[in-house]
Amino acid sequence: MSDVGEVGRKAGRGLRWSLLGNLVMKAGSFAMSLVLARLLSNDDFGVFAIALAASQFVIFVNDAGVIAATVQWRGELEEIAPTATVVAITSSLTLYGLFWVIAPFYASFAGDADATWVIRILMATNVVYGLTAVRSAALLRRFEQDKLAWANLAGFCANASVSITLAAGGAGAYSFAWGQLSGAALTGVLVLVLARVRIAVGFDRALAARLLRFGLPLCVGLGIEGLLLNVDVVIVGDTLGTARLGFYLLAFNIAAWVPGIIGTALRYVALPSFSRLAEEGPGAVREGVRRAVPLLGCLVLPIAAVMCVLAPALVEFLYGERWLPAAEALRFLAIVMAVRLLSMLITDILAGLGATRATLWVNLVWALALVPALLVGARTGDIQGAAAAHAVVAVVLALPLLAFALRRAAVPVGLFAAGLARPLLGAVLAGLVMAGLAAVVDGAFLQLSVAGGAGALLFVLVAVPRAALSQLVRGGRAHAAR
Repeated sequence: MSDVGEVGRKAGRGLRWSLLGNLVMKAGSFAMSLVLARLLSNDDFGVFAIALAASQFVIFVNDAGVIAATVQWRGELEEIAPTATVVAITSSLTLYGLFWVIAPFYASFAGDADATWVIRILMATNVVYGLTAVRSAALLRRFEQDKLAWANLAGFCANASVSITLAAGGAGAYSFAWGQLSGAALTGVLVLVLARVRIAVGFDRALAARLLRFGLPLCVGLGIEGLLLNVDVVIVGDTLGTARLGFYLLAFNIAAWVPGIIGTALRYVALPSFSRLAEEGPGAVREGVRRAVPLLGCLVLPIAAVMCVLAPALVEFLYGERWLPAAEALRFLAIVMAVRLLSMLITDILAGLGATRATLWVNLVWALALVPALLVGARTGDIQGAAAAHAVVAVVLALPLLAFALRRAAVPVGLFAAGLARPLLGAVLAGLVMAGLAAVVDGAFLQLSVAGGAGALLFVLVAVPRAALSQLVRGGRAHAAR
């Protein structure tokens, strides 16, 4: 298993850098959201939500799967870089032109025609991502996530500066769009410099066909995943209006903290890791799954439990009482978040094995069931109903589909069940303790401190193996002794 160990070492270093970079950016995003929540109205958040839904959908299909295909490529990077660059740029420019034309129709359908130009500005960020797709893939392929983290951090600083300045000047929802475009531009320039891939443009039809055979099914599958993540915003906006959508977006953004930190970091390392492990054989892949799943469960499930049980306290403490209607939606979106992160890991495992069509079919069935469920949920239960519908479809339909896809790819589902058993038990017990303590403790801060702290401690005692706890204690004592 020496090759597994080497890949694991590189992946571990990449994951640490990705987590650190994402954690810093999410902390900054949180601080920025607190400022913007006081400078902008619910309607401004709603308009931006409409534009962001379109942009986030397109980002999944923006490069025609070139990033994933380049990371997974079994040969030398230099042989495909010119062709891959042409494919990615062509794809992103074509999509930008398409959405420039349909932006007014999409904005009207989503419930606010004023979002048209916000959409057009925000969509330009995806053109930047297309220009830098191959260079980003090169950094991921070489496990140089530290360079990508610094580039993203610099871009976030530009984003925050522009967004807050424009919001203070009365730019409304446009402050979000111009801020994100400024940040993407700076990140793009840094990625081009740091990747150290010679800029060359060329087109080899045979290489392009190989890239697209791998990338397009994954690209379409991820595009449907983008629909899964953003269709609720469109449906809630159209059904309930932008004011209620503002509350839903706040809950969605809180639930997205963990995918934004852990999910993005996971995607930066999981695909290159499982691509390399797949070259070693099924045993190496199974060992990688055995190591990855418990780690993911221990990172995600306790946070999901806190969001489910202490949602009102969390929203009130962070954003104030006027945003409390978002709390009931947050309870259910936390469940969606946990399923989404598990889906991300499974998608990258399947992509590393070359089984990209499996992701396409899973996400397609998931989306076909989700749209009518969201419509019914929003019309009968307001934003809470929409969030509950999202959670039910994720648990009842998506999880069994993902398990079936793993079995078809010869990855034992039992590895996932065994890896998640202790973290899931710890999350359930922690949730019960937090619910009991929250009922007798008054005040948002005290509920988060007392109930949240007790739940976190119980989760660690249940979910983390004793050997790992003992090692952590010994390491802490040794560090203190120095």
